[in-house]
Amino acid sequence: MSSESFPQTGARNQTEVFAVHGADPEVLAYAMAKYSRSALSMRESLTEISAQRAEQFLNTFYFQYGHRSIADLAHIAFAVERLSLLAAIVLVDEQRWDGQERSTRYQNFLKSGWYLPDFGSDAASAALYTQTVEDLFAAYQRTTGSVLEALRQRIARPEAMKPEAYERTLRARAFDVARYLLPLATNTSLGQIVNARTLETQVSRLLSHPVAEVRDLGQKLREAATGPAWNVNAQAAAAFVARLAADPELAAEAANLLTREVRTAPTLVKYAESNPYQMQTQADLAQAAAELYGSLPIAQAPVVDLVERTESLEVELAATLLYSASHHPYRQIRDIVAELPEARVNEIIELGLRHRGRHDELLRAFHAGAALRFDILMDIGGFRDMHRHRRSTQILQSFTALHGFETPHDGDAAGLAEAGIVADYQAAVRAAHDASTRIAAGPAPEAAQSALYLLPLATRIRCLFKMDFAEAQYISELRSAPAGHFSYRRVAWEMYQAVARQHPSLARHIRVTDFTQPIDLLQR
Repeated sequence: MSSESFPQTGARNQTEVFAVHGADPEVLAYAMAKYSRSALSMRESLTEISAQRAEQFLNTFYFQYGHRSIADLAHIAFAVERLSLLAAIVLVDEQRWDGQERSTRYQNFLKSGWYLPDFGSDAASAALYTQTVEDLFAAYQRTTGSVLEALRQRIARPEAMKPEAYERTLRARAFDVARYLLPLATNTSLGQIVNARTLETQVSRLLSHPVAEVRDLGQKLREAATGPAWNVNAQAAAAFVARLAADPELAAEAANLLTREVRTAPTLVKYAESNPYQMQTQADLAQAAAELYGSLPIAQAPVVDLVERTESLEVELAATLLYSASHHPYRQIRDIVAELPEARVNEIIELGLRHRGRHDELLRAFHAGAALRFDILMDIGGFRDMHRHRRSTQILQSFTALHGFETPHDGDAAGLAEAGIVADYQAAVRAAHDASTRIAAGPAPEAAQSALYLLPLATRIRCLFKMDFAEAQYISELRSAPAGHFSYRRVAWEMYQAVARQHPSLARHIRVTDFTQPIDLLQR
């Protein structure tokens, strides 16, 4: 067949790729969505689309027809500043989330401030809360200085290493230990970039939370998305428009182009409200858990328990639902549920679905069937680093002092024992736990929730991580590396060992770093 037989216009077509900058998030989402409904190019679509047309389109296809994937195309950047560590953990608990937070490993948090809940007329609880936070920060300061000096005494500076690099590295190692004393009330800041669909889910989840600060954060996120955004170029643009004042017509045109008010997601997030499905279901599951095993002591469990698959999918679903409303280990819950009649197991699963609305996604607990299930009990500080691994399904239990706390040992942590401050450290954490318990029993509004802010990052927390082999390999290799924090290095090593016991032929392909071997503390 000759070349003349083919359409010459098609033969000359070339693939074109170009980045798009300057379009409002919702307008860009509309333009991308038009690929499925129009033959226009992106340039043509963006040229003819206005914010008003985008709003009309999204109101029809997103809200009326339920085409939620359209919101995946609108990405929005947020700065969230001066929120507590507790609120930050809740905020970032999204499987589709990208962002960065202030690092407790590289920054001194002494000047960050802290969150004070509303204690109403309960002046005694407010005073105890304030004193406890101040005591923890004082212990944080003492620990940082003592551990840093202990490290200086033990580790000599290599001649090839600059003094400022040596000091910076040792200070980071000292913060690794001192951060255990930071209470969940400590202020932090973070940046996040999420699509509008994730944002809507996030806002709804925050508005449904029992902690007042978290609910307020959800409200502020919705307002930030639907209201005027901060424009980094606004000041320079306004100055340029002022220079055009001699030509009023040109100045007006420039002002409209350069200084117009931009609202990042005025349509897609405006209906985000608290979620009755989540709130009512959690209450039902808490009651079911209390009835089934609430009086049973919490079973002893290792730091990492790779729970082998012996149960049916139905039992896994029921056990996972109850796990989120409990403080017991997954293995203990799983074994109890496995002994229940089939009808009772199905009733528990039904609890997770009974209140589901028309547009509600299933709870995260229904992400079942993963080959590897790691039930991990570790300090909150180290958990926050593990929390970033979003290729896994994470079922997080609530904060509590029931599991005790971690005391950094010699080796990687190096410092508490050498500096002679182990007793001081432990006394500070125990005093905070005691104060938290006393405030939780007090008359203040949301007393039980307010008390959680006093828990230091040393406090243990339990979380179920479900994943495939590739993610287990990735976490074991990445988090066991010598530059990492000793808390999650230990967890990564325990994860590897658990895989090696159950799947030895697969574990040999994991390039893990042995946590039990000494490392060079000057390597970051």
